[in-house]
Amino acid sequence: MAKPTLITNQIRTLRFHSEEMTQAELAKRVGVTRQTIIAIEQGKYSPSLEVAFQIARVFRVPLEEVFQYPEA
Repeated sequence: MAKPTLITNQIRTLRFHSEEMTQAELAKRVGVTRQTIIAIEQGKYSPSLEVAFQIARVFRVPLEEVFQYPEA
């Protein structure tokens, strides 16, 4: 089983503020499965850099507004 990632995200909040966008809608716009969006939201999976940028672009925010990585 994969270990959880240290990367946190604000995807759920951003979806809520984007007219309550569904996970399926976000997945379609990014080009991944709904299951992938669920895993990223729950911190069980770290997206590729490309997918991370695509998610940020969907919400029209900087990458750092979507994903956070703790300082060492």
